Amino acid sequence: MATISLEVNGKARTLDLPDNTLLIHALRDHLRLTGAHMGCDTSQCGACTVHVDGMAMKSCAMLAVQADGRRVTTVEGLASDDAPLHPMQQAFHDNHGLQCGFCTPGMVMIGLDIARRHARPDPSTVRAELEGNLCRCTGYQNIVAAIVDGAGRMETRP
Repeated sequence: MATISLEVNGKARTLDLPDNTLLIHALRDHLRLTGAHMGCDTSQCGACTVHVDGMAMKSCAMLAVQADGRRVTTVEGLASDDAPLHPMQQAFHDNHGLQCGFCTPGMVMIGLDIARRHARPDPSTVRAELEGNLCRCTGYQNIVAAIVDGAGRMETRP
């Protein structure tokens, strides 16, 4: 067993977990944060993407003990207290960047990471950057449009 301390969505958390617990399971099973989804068990689909210290990470490929002392943000922790949705989440809604919604939390989280690394990403950049996140329902067009739109909204955000 390991005792880990981490900040999750702005709140200090301490967990006692088996050493081999994946971060996705710590989030979903122990903290009841079910936004990140377990899609493939092989870190290929990106449905489990969260941010660790501000960088996109696939939480199914990271042990919870590796997050000890770090800052984890899930899709549930994006919107500020005075807004129902983060600008990237709103862009996904407005551009209908989803179909079944299973991949959406991971797409939003990777979209934020793309926006962080590319201030004004163009559609071709977004498509290349989405290589590690799979959607089995859409043709990606609306997801790409949502990320481009969301990045623009974030740029103008105070």
